[in-house]
Amino acid sequence: MVETQQCRRIFISLLAFCIFYSINVLTVEAKTHYHVWDVKYTYKFPDCYKKLAITINGESPGPTIYAQQGDTVVVRLTNTMLTENVAVHWHGIRQYGTPWHDGTDAVTQCAIMPGETLDYKFVVDRAGTYLYHAHYGMQISAGLYGFIIVKLPDRVSEPFAYDHDHTILLKDWYHGSTYEEAVGLASIPFKWVGEPQSLLINGRGRFNCSAADTASGVCNATNSDCSPYSLTVVPGKTYRLRIASLTSLSALSFEIEGHNMTVVEADGSFVEPFVTKNLYINSGETYSVIVKADQDSKRNYWITTNVVGRKPSTPTGLGIFNYHPNHHYKYPTTEPTTGPFWNDTASKLAQSRAIKAHHDYVTAPPPTSDRVIVLLNTQNLVNGIYRWSLNNISLSLPLTPFLVSLKHNFTDTFDQNPPPDTYDVENYDIYSVAENKNATSSNPIYRIDFNTTVDIILQNANTMSNATSETHPWHLHGHDFWILGYGDGKFNITKDPKSYNLANPIMRNTVPLYPYGWTALRFRADNPGVWLFHCHIESHFYMGMGVVFEAGIDKVGNLPKSIMGCGKTKHMINP
Repeated sequence: MVETQQCRRIFISLLAFCIFYSINVLTVEAKTHYHVWDVKYTYKFPDCYKKLAITINGESPGPTIYAQQGDTVVVRLTNTMLTENVAVHWHGIRQYGTPWHDGTDAVTQCAIMPGETLDYKFVVDRAGTYLYHAHYGMQISAGLYGFIIVKLPDRVSEPFAYDHDHTILLKDWYHGSTYEEAVGLASIPFKWVGEPQSLLINGRGRFNCSAADTASGVCNATNSDCSPYSLTVVPGKTYRLRIASLTSLSALSFEIEGHNMTVVEADGSFVEPFVTKNLYINSGETYSVIVKADQDSKRNYWITTNVVGRKPSTPTGLGIFNYHPNHHYKYPTTEPTTGPFWNDTASKLAQSRAIKAHHDYVTAPPPTSDRVIVLLNTQNLVNGIYRWSLNNISLSLPLTPFLVSLKHNFTDTFDQNPPPDTYDVENYDIYSVAENKNATSSNPIYRIDFNTTVDIILQNANTMSNATSETHPWHLHGHDFWILGYGDGKFNITKDPKSYNLANPIMRNTVPLYPYGWTALRFRADNPGVWLFHCHIESHFYMGMGVVFEAGIDKVGNLPKSIMGCGKTKHMINP
């Protein structure tokens, strides 16, 4: 009897301890991080050329958001731009339970008007390297972008070791305004944005002021703001570099002179490690690489980034890999590396195929899908205006956000006709300039049964220029997808699925579609909401290169009034 009572007391004490421990673990691990942002235009000299940039608290790139897996992030964003709306997308954050804070104008929210404030609030549900950026008009070009770094829970480690952790954010930079770019793209005659004037590494680049026909003071090569980015390393130490690109147009290569890089993470997923001297990176992609400071420490080395995929006219972006105790701005005596050939698609495709899930972190995809959607990527003339289209439909964003319309059963705010799941595969010649006379600009959406598995086949084709097909980085909001495979030419729905990688495919949120080729993805529609899937080249999306998926709208909670105020939502906040 005494032993029974003692056992009972011990059990109760252990139970109480476990409850206390669990509560404290939750209290310690689940934190809320508050950020207050003032978004406004500020004159900046990122490449020595004076330009109005959209800044966060005066900074471009904006401040890095740090959190731990399971934490909540709250960003109070006040738009103090005088004449421009704004919205911010949290790129790679899946927004489980908060689809209204995905930050996509006309899809999940009304943009924040001048003088207005919106509190974005979301949980970062897994560790990894992510991004944030403007998702209104073409504001990425104006400088509204930054990092989100989510650490693993305490006492959990990555499958790789390093001494220090650094971030490197790559950007192409235009001197013209986003208004000039947008008007040119929607005009008759068409005016293309052209190639960027500079490439920035962590917000720093160098434009040749002596070659510029500019007024006095507009370009200042001695301005410290455009001194090259310098990364100081200690000989013998190992570094994790989180490298990301938020270019508006350019695909890039990235190198550190004389050093190998081991790729270990892509878009928040651990990668089966592989070594490379050059890293290809598209807009919207993130990587972690491991670099050892194991070269001659008596000198510094170039960090370089170059345009690939398009014939470059933009100078190499330069930084310095600085070995301590050398001066951090001591230029290397060697010539900067110029990167691989710009049109070497084969090597880019080889890198993409080399990215597989780490053997200890494989999440197997469902063996089959419930639905297959084939999206033909084409360039079209719609009412005399150049547009990008999917299956001959170019996306035009509605005045009322899709999420609000669907949740409140508005049927007159967007096209209710379902878009096609495929195109005329047998008769369409992907290698020729097609007339595509039936191309339209509209806003239908793909309604997907909740919790089903969907295959997306991205099919590339010729543009409206002879013998031209471009690389398109495709980004999916609200989900990760398995990359099942890449191929050349036209996708064969009977033969090509037999070559899918179902053993260890990587899960990502952004993937390239290469010229005249196809890319196959699989995702589970398990996140209730309305989600954008689009080319991450800013001008291409502005020209209609995207589709919208809906799944489980009935499972979405009550929408906050803070995301409303445009289109048909006006009467919902001011009845």
